[in-house]
Amino acid sequence: MCTVTFVPAKDGFFITSNRDEKSWRKQALPPAVYFHENAHVIYPKDAEAGGTWIAMKQNGDAAVLLNGAFEKHEAAPPYRKSRGVIFLEIVSDAQPVQKFKSLSLEGIEPFTLILFCNGNLQENRWNGTQKFSRKLDNNSPHIWSSATLYDSAVVRKREQWFAEWLNKNPHPSQENILEFHQFGGDGDAGNDLHMNRDGIMLTVSVTGISLQQDKSMMRYLDMKDTTVHEEQLLLQKQLITEE
Repeated sequence: MCTVTFVPAKDGFFITSNRDEKSWRKQALPPAVYFHENAHVIYPKDAEAGGTWIAMKQNGDAAVLLNGAFEKHEAAPPYRKSRGVIFLEIVSDAQPVQKFKSLSLEGIEPFTLILFCNGNLQENRWNGTQKFSRKLDNNSPHIWSSATLYDSAVVRKREQWFAEWLNKNPHPSQENILEFHQFGGDGDAGNDLHMNRDGIMLTVSVTGISLQQDKSMMRYLDMKDTTVHEEQLLLQKQLITEE
């Protein structure tokens, strides 16, 4: 839930997420199709809290979660619900953007939520007391890094890696993007995209969503047992951008 990229392509969009977690947490369940709020949703499931950090729906919507909002915060448990469960409540709704705006988040730890709905890209943040939302250009690539793990200097450095990589790969495939998420960086194990901080906090999975005109696919790379899982959905409608 800690490094996310959004990359537009000729025939669709790619959304990719690295999940950085404590090494002793239970291994997540690989992606599967679940039925929520009259919608088929694909996501890997957190084995402890039952939520998730990345999901896509049969209507072409997709979303991804990062821990923290704008800056590192002091955790103050217990929290009312896990962020991953709140994430599912928002994503499963017929109108996720409006759900984020209307849902009470009191007692929920800060997070950043990237929503791609009806062809629109929206960044939403909850800092523990206030919500922030802004619409982003879906014709441009974007990268986010979790505020809880990466300070502003590292965030800028990662943005530079991403820009340099895009300059060398102006029309990347999903395979290219997944490679960047596994090998991007400068050799600093603690801050590379595939990070490892003394075996305590490390990247445990890389998940890529491919959204095309008629189908969507989720590819899940489990870094603990080096397995790859894929799930696919035929879309119920084309990806269109609202004016």
